[in-house]
Amino acid sequence: MNPETLRQPIIEFLNASYRLPGGQVLLKNLNLTATSGETLVLLGRSGAGKTTALKLINRLLDPTNGEVRVDGRSTVDWDPIELRRHIGYVIQETGLFPHYTVEQNVAVVPRLESWPAERTRTRVAELLALVGLDPGGFARRYPHELSGGQRQRVGVARALAADPPILLMDEPFGALDPLTRSEVHREFQSLEQRLKKTIVIVTHDIGEALLLGNRIALLKSGELAGIYSPKEFLRSGEPSASEYVARIRALESFEESK
Repeated sequence: MNPETLRQPIIEFLNASYRLPGGQVLLKNLNLTATSGETLVLLGRSGAGKTTALKLINRLLDPTNGEVRVDGRSTVDWDPIELRRHIGYVIQETGLFPHYTVEQNVAVVPRLESWPAERTRTRVAELLALVGLDPGGFARRYPHELSGGQRQRVGVARALAADPPILLMDEPFGALDPLTRSEVHREFQSLEQRLKKTIVIVTHDIGEALLLGNRIALLKSGELAGIYSPKEFLRSGEPSASEYVARIRALESFEESK
């Protein structure tokens, strides 16, 4: 049997929709599943519904129709605090507390969970090392003393602090310069393989989607246009997917012409 068929559904969108109080529909009848240990990419233009879908997972928003389930339970049946501590969350600008040191930022959730001080210090050191930051050199620094790539690494470490089974990432590398982004991409690929968590990444960058995702869910105007493996995406005839592929081919042609 294919190992993919043995994976359990961890996040499920079941005809999930979200509309603003004024009636504008941001997400319509989304049916989508993220399984245990996979990285699912939500790809699309600005306004496609990607971030709305992400926020439905950790109850920053509740669906106005349909249902979203996490570990088999509807999100509206979860206590919001319990649900969010079950899920790591990384955003583009990391959201680090500027008046906290790196160590204090990473330790936020363990302290809320009343971990013993020594266990917390050990966990912080483990995670900083995991994301490529020397604990001795970085634990006492403040966010303003870090580069963009270093702050993003700290944001990932903080999201992983309590070892949540799910990690949500909203344009996590979008603010980085191209060279730093490539470096962080390589490190993240290594983390994916070691951690085996269920990860959902929002991006509009097709290269990032192909590089990091096991599957790519393409959203357009709040609806699911298709879901593909990276290889299937490159062969897709769906018009929105073809636009992304054409951009990649154009870049390849430009490089060959030089």
